[in-house]
Amino acid sequence: MTTECNKGYVYELMDQGGPTDVREPYFAEAAKEMMRARTLCAKANAMLPDDPSYIRHLEELFGRELDDVRILTPFICDFGNRVTFGRNVFINHSAILSASGGIEFGDGVMVAPGVRIATINHDMNERHTMYTYGKVTIGRNAWIGMNVTICPSVTIGECAVVGAGAVVTKDVPDYAVVAGVPAKVIRYLDPADQRE
Repeated sequence: MTTECNKGYVYELMDQGGPTDVREPYFAEAAKEMMRARTLCAKANAMLPDDPSYIRHLEELFGRELDDVRILTPFICDFGNRVTFGRNVFINHSAILSASGGIEFGDGVMVAPGVRIATINHDMNERHTMYTYGKVTIGRNAWIGMNVTICPSVTIGECAVVGAGAVVTKDVPDYAVVAGVPAKVIRYLDPADQRE
């Protein structure tokens, strides 16, 4: 087992897709971030939704002001330091971001209630200790419907629409409308009809 580790090494491994091993000393940095993130989410979720000060906890979680991002509680994110936002992002209530592999929201993304985004997976054989990762990228002005699940390593294209209840296992092209389990393209939007 590895005895030495540099700060940030676990995130380098995550960016490379892993694997990481929870038994290794380097994983302690990730475990600390998970606890920090879960604690801040719990504090935000414990506040009444009409108390705007809950945003302070989410700003601490993500390390940035959220004046151009709106997130409704309840909300769960396990790695605040692995999520980036463009401008004018809206995330409705009951979202769960399993973000260790990284999540990027483009400008104008809309996320409906109950969306789950996964960026981590378990090794098939060493499932209790070894993890792999895949960043999820959601393009500009994409709309993610209610109770959608997005799997690791997926890119949702610009202005794409993901129908309610879909499970997205593969990349979604720009302007595509996808639905189903697994999600499949059912049609394309006309780029000329899309408004900023």
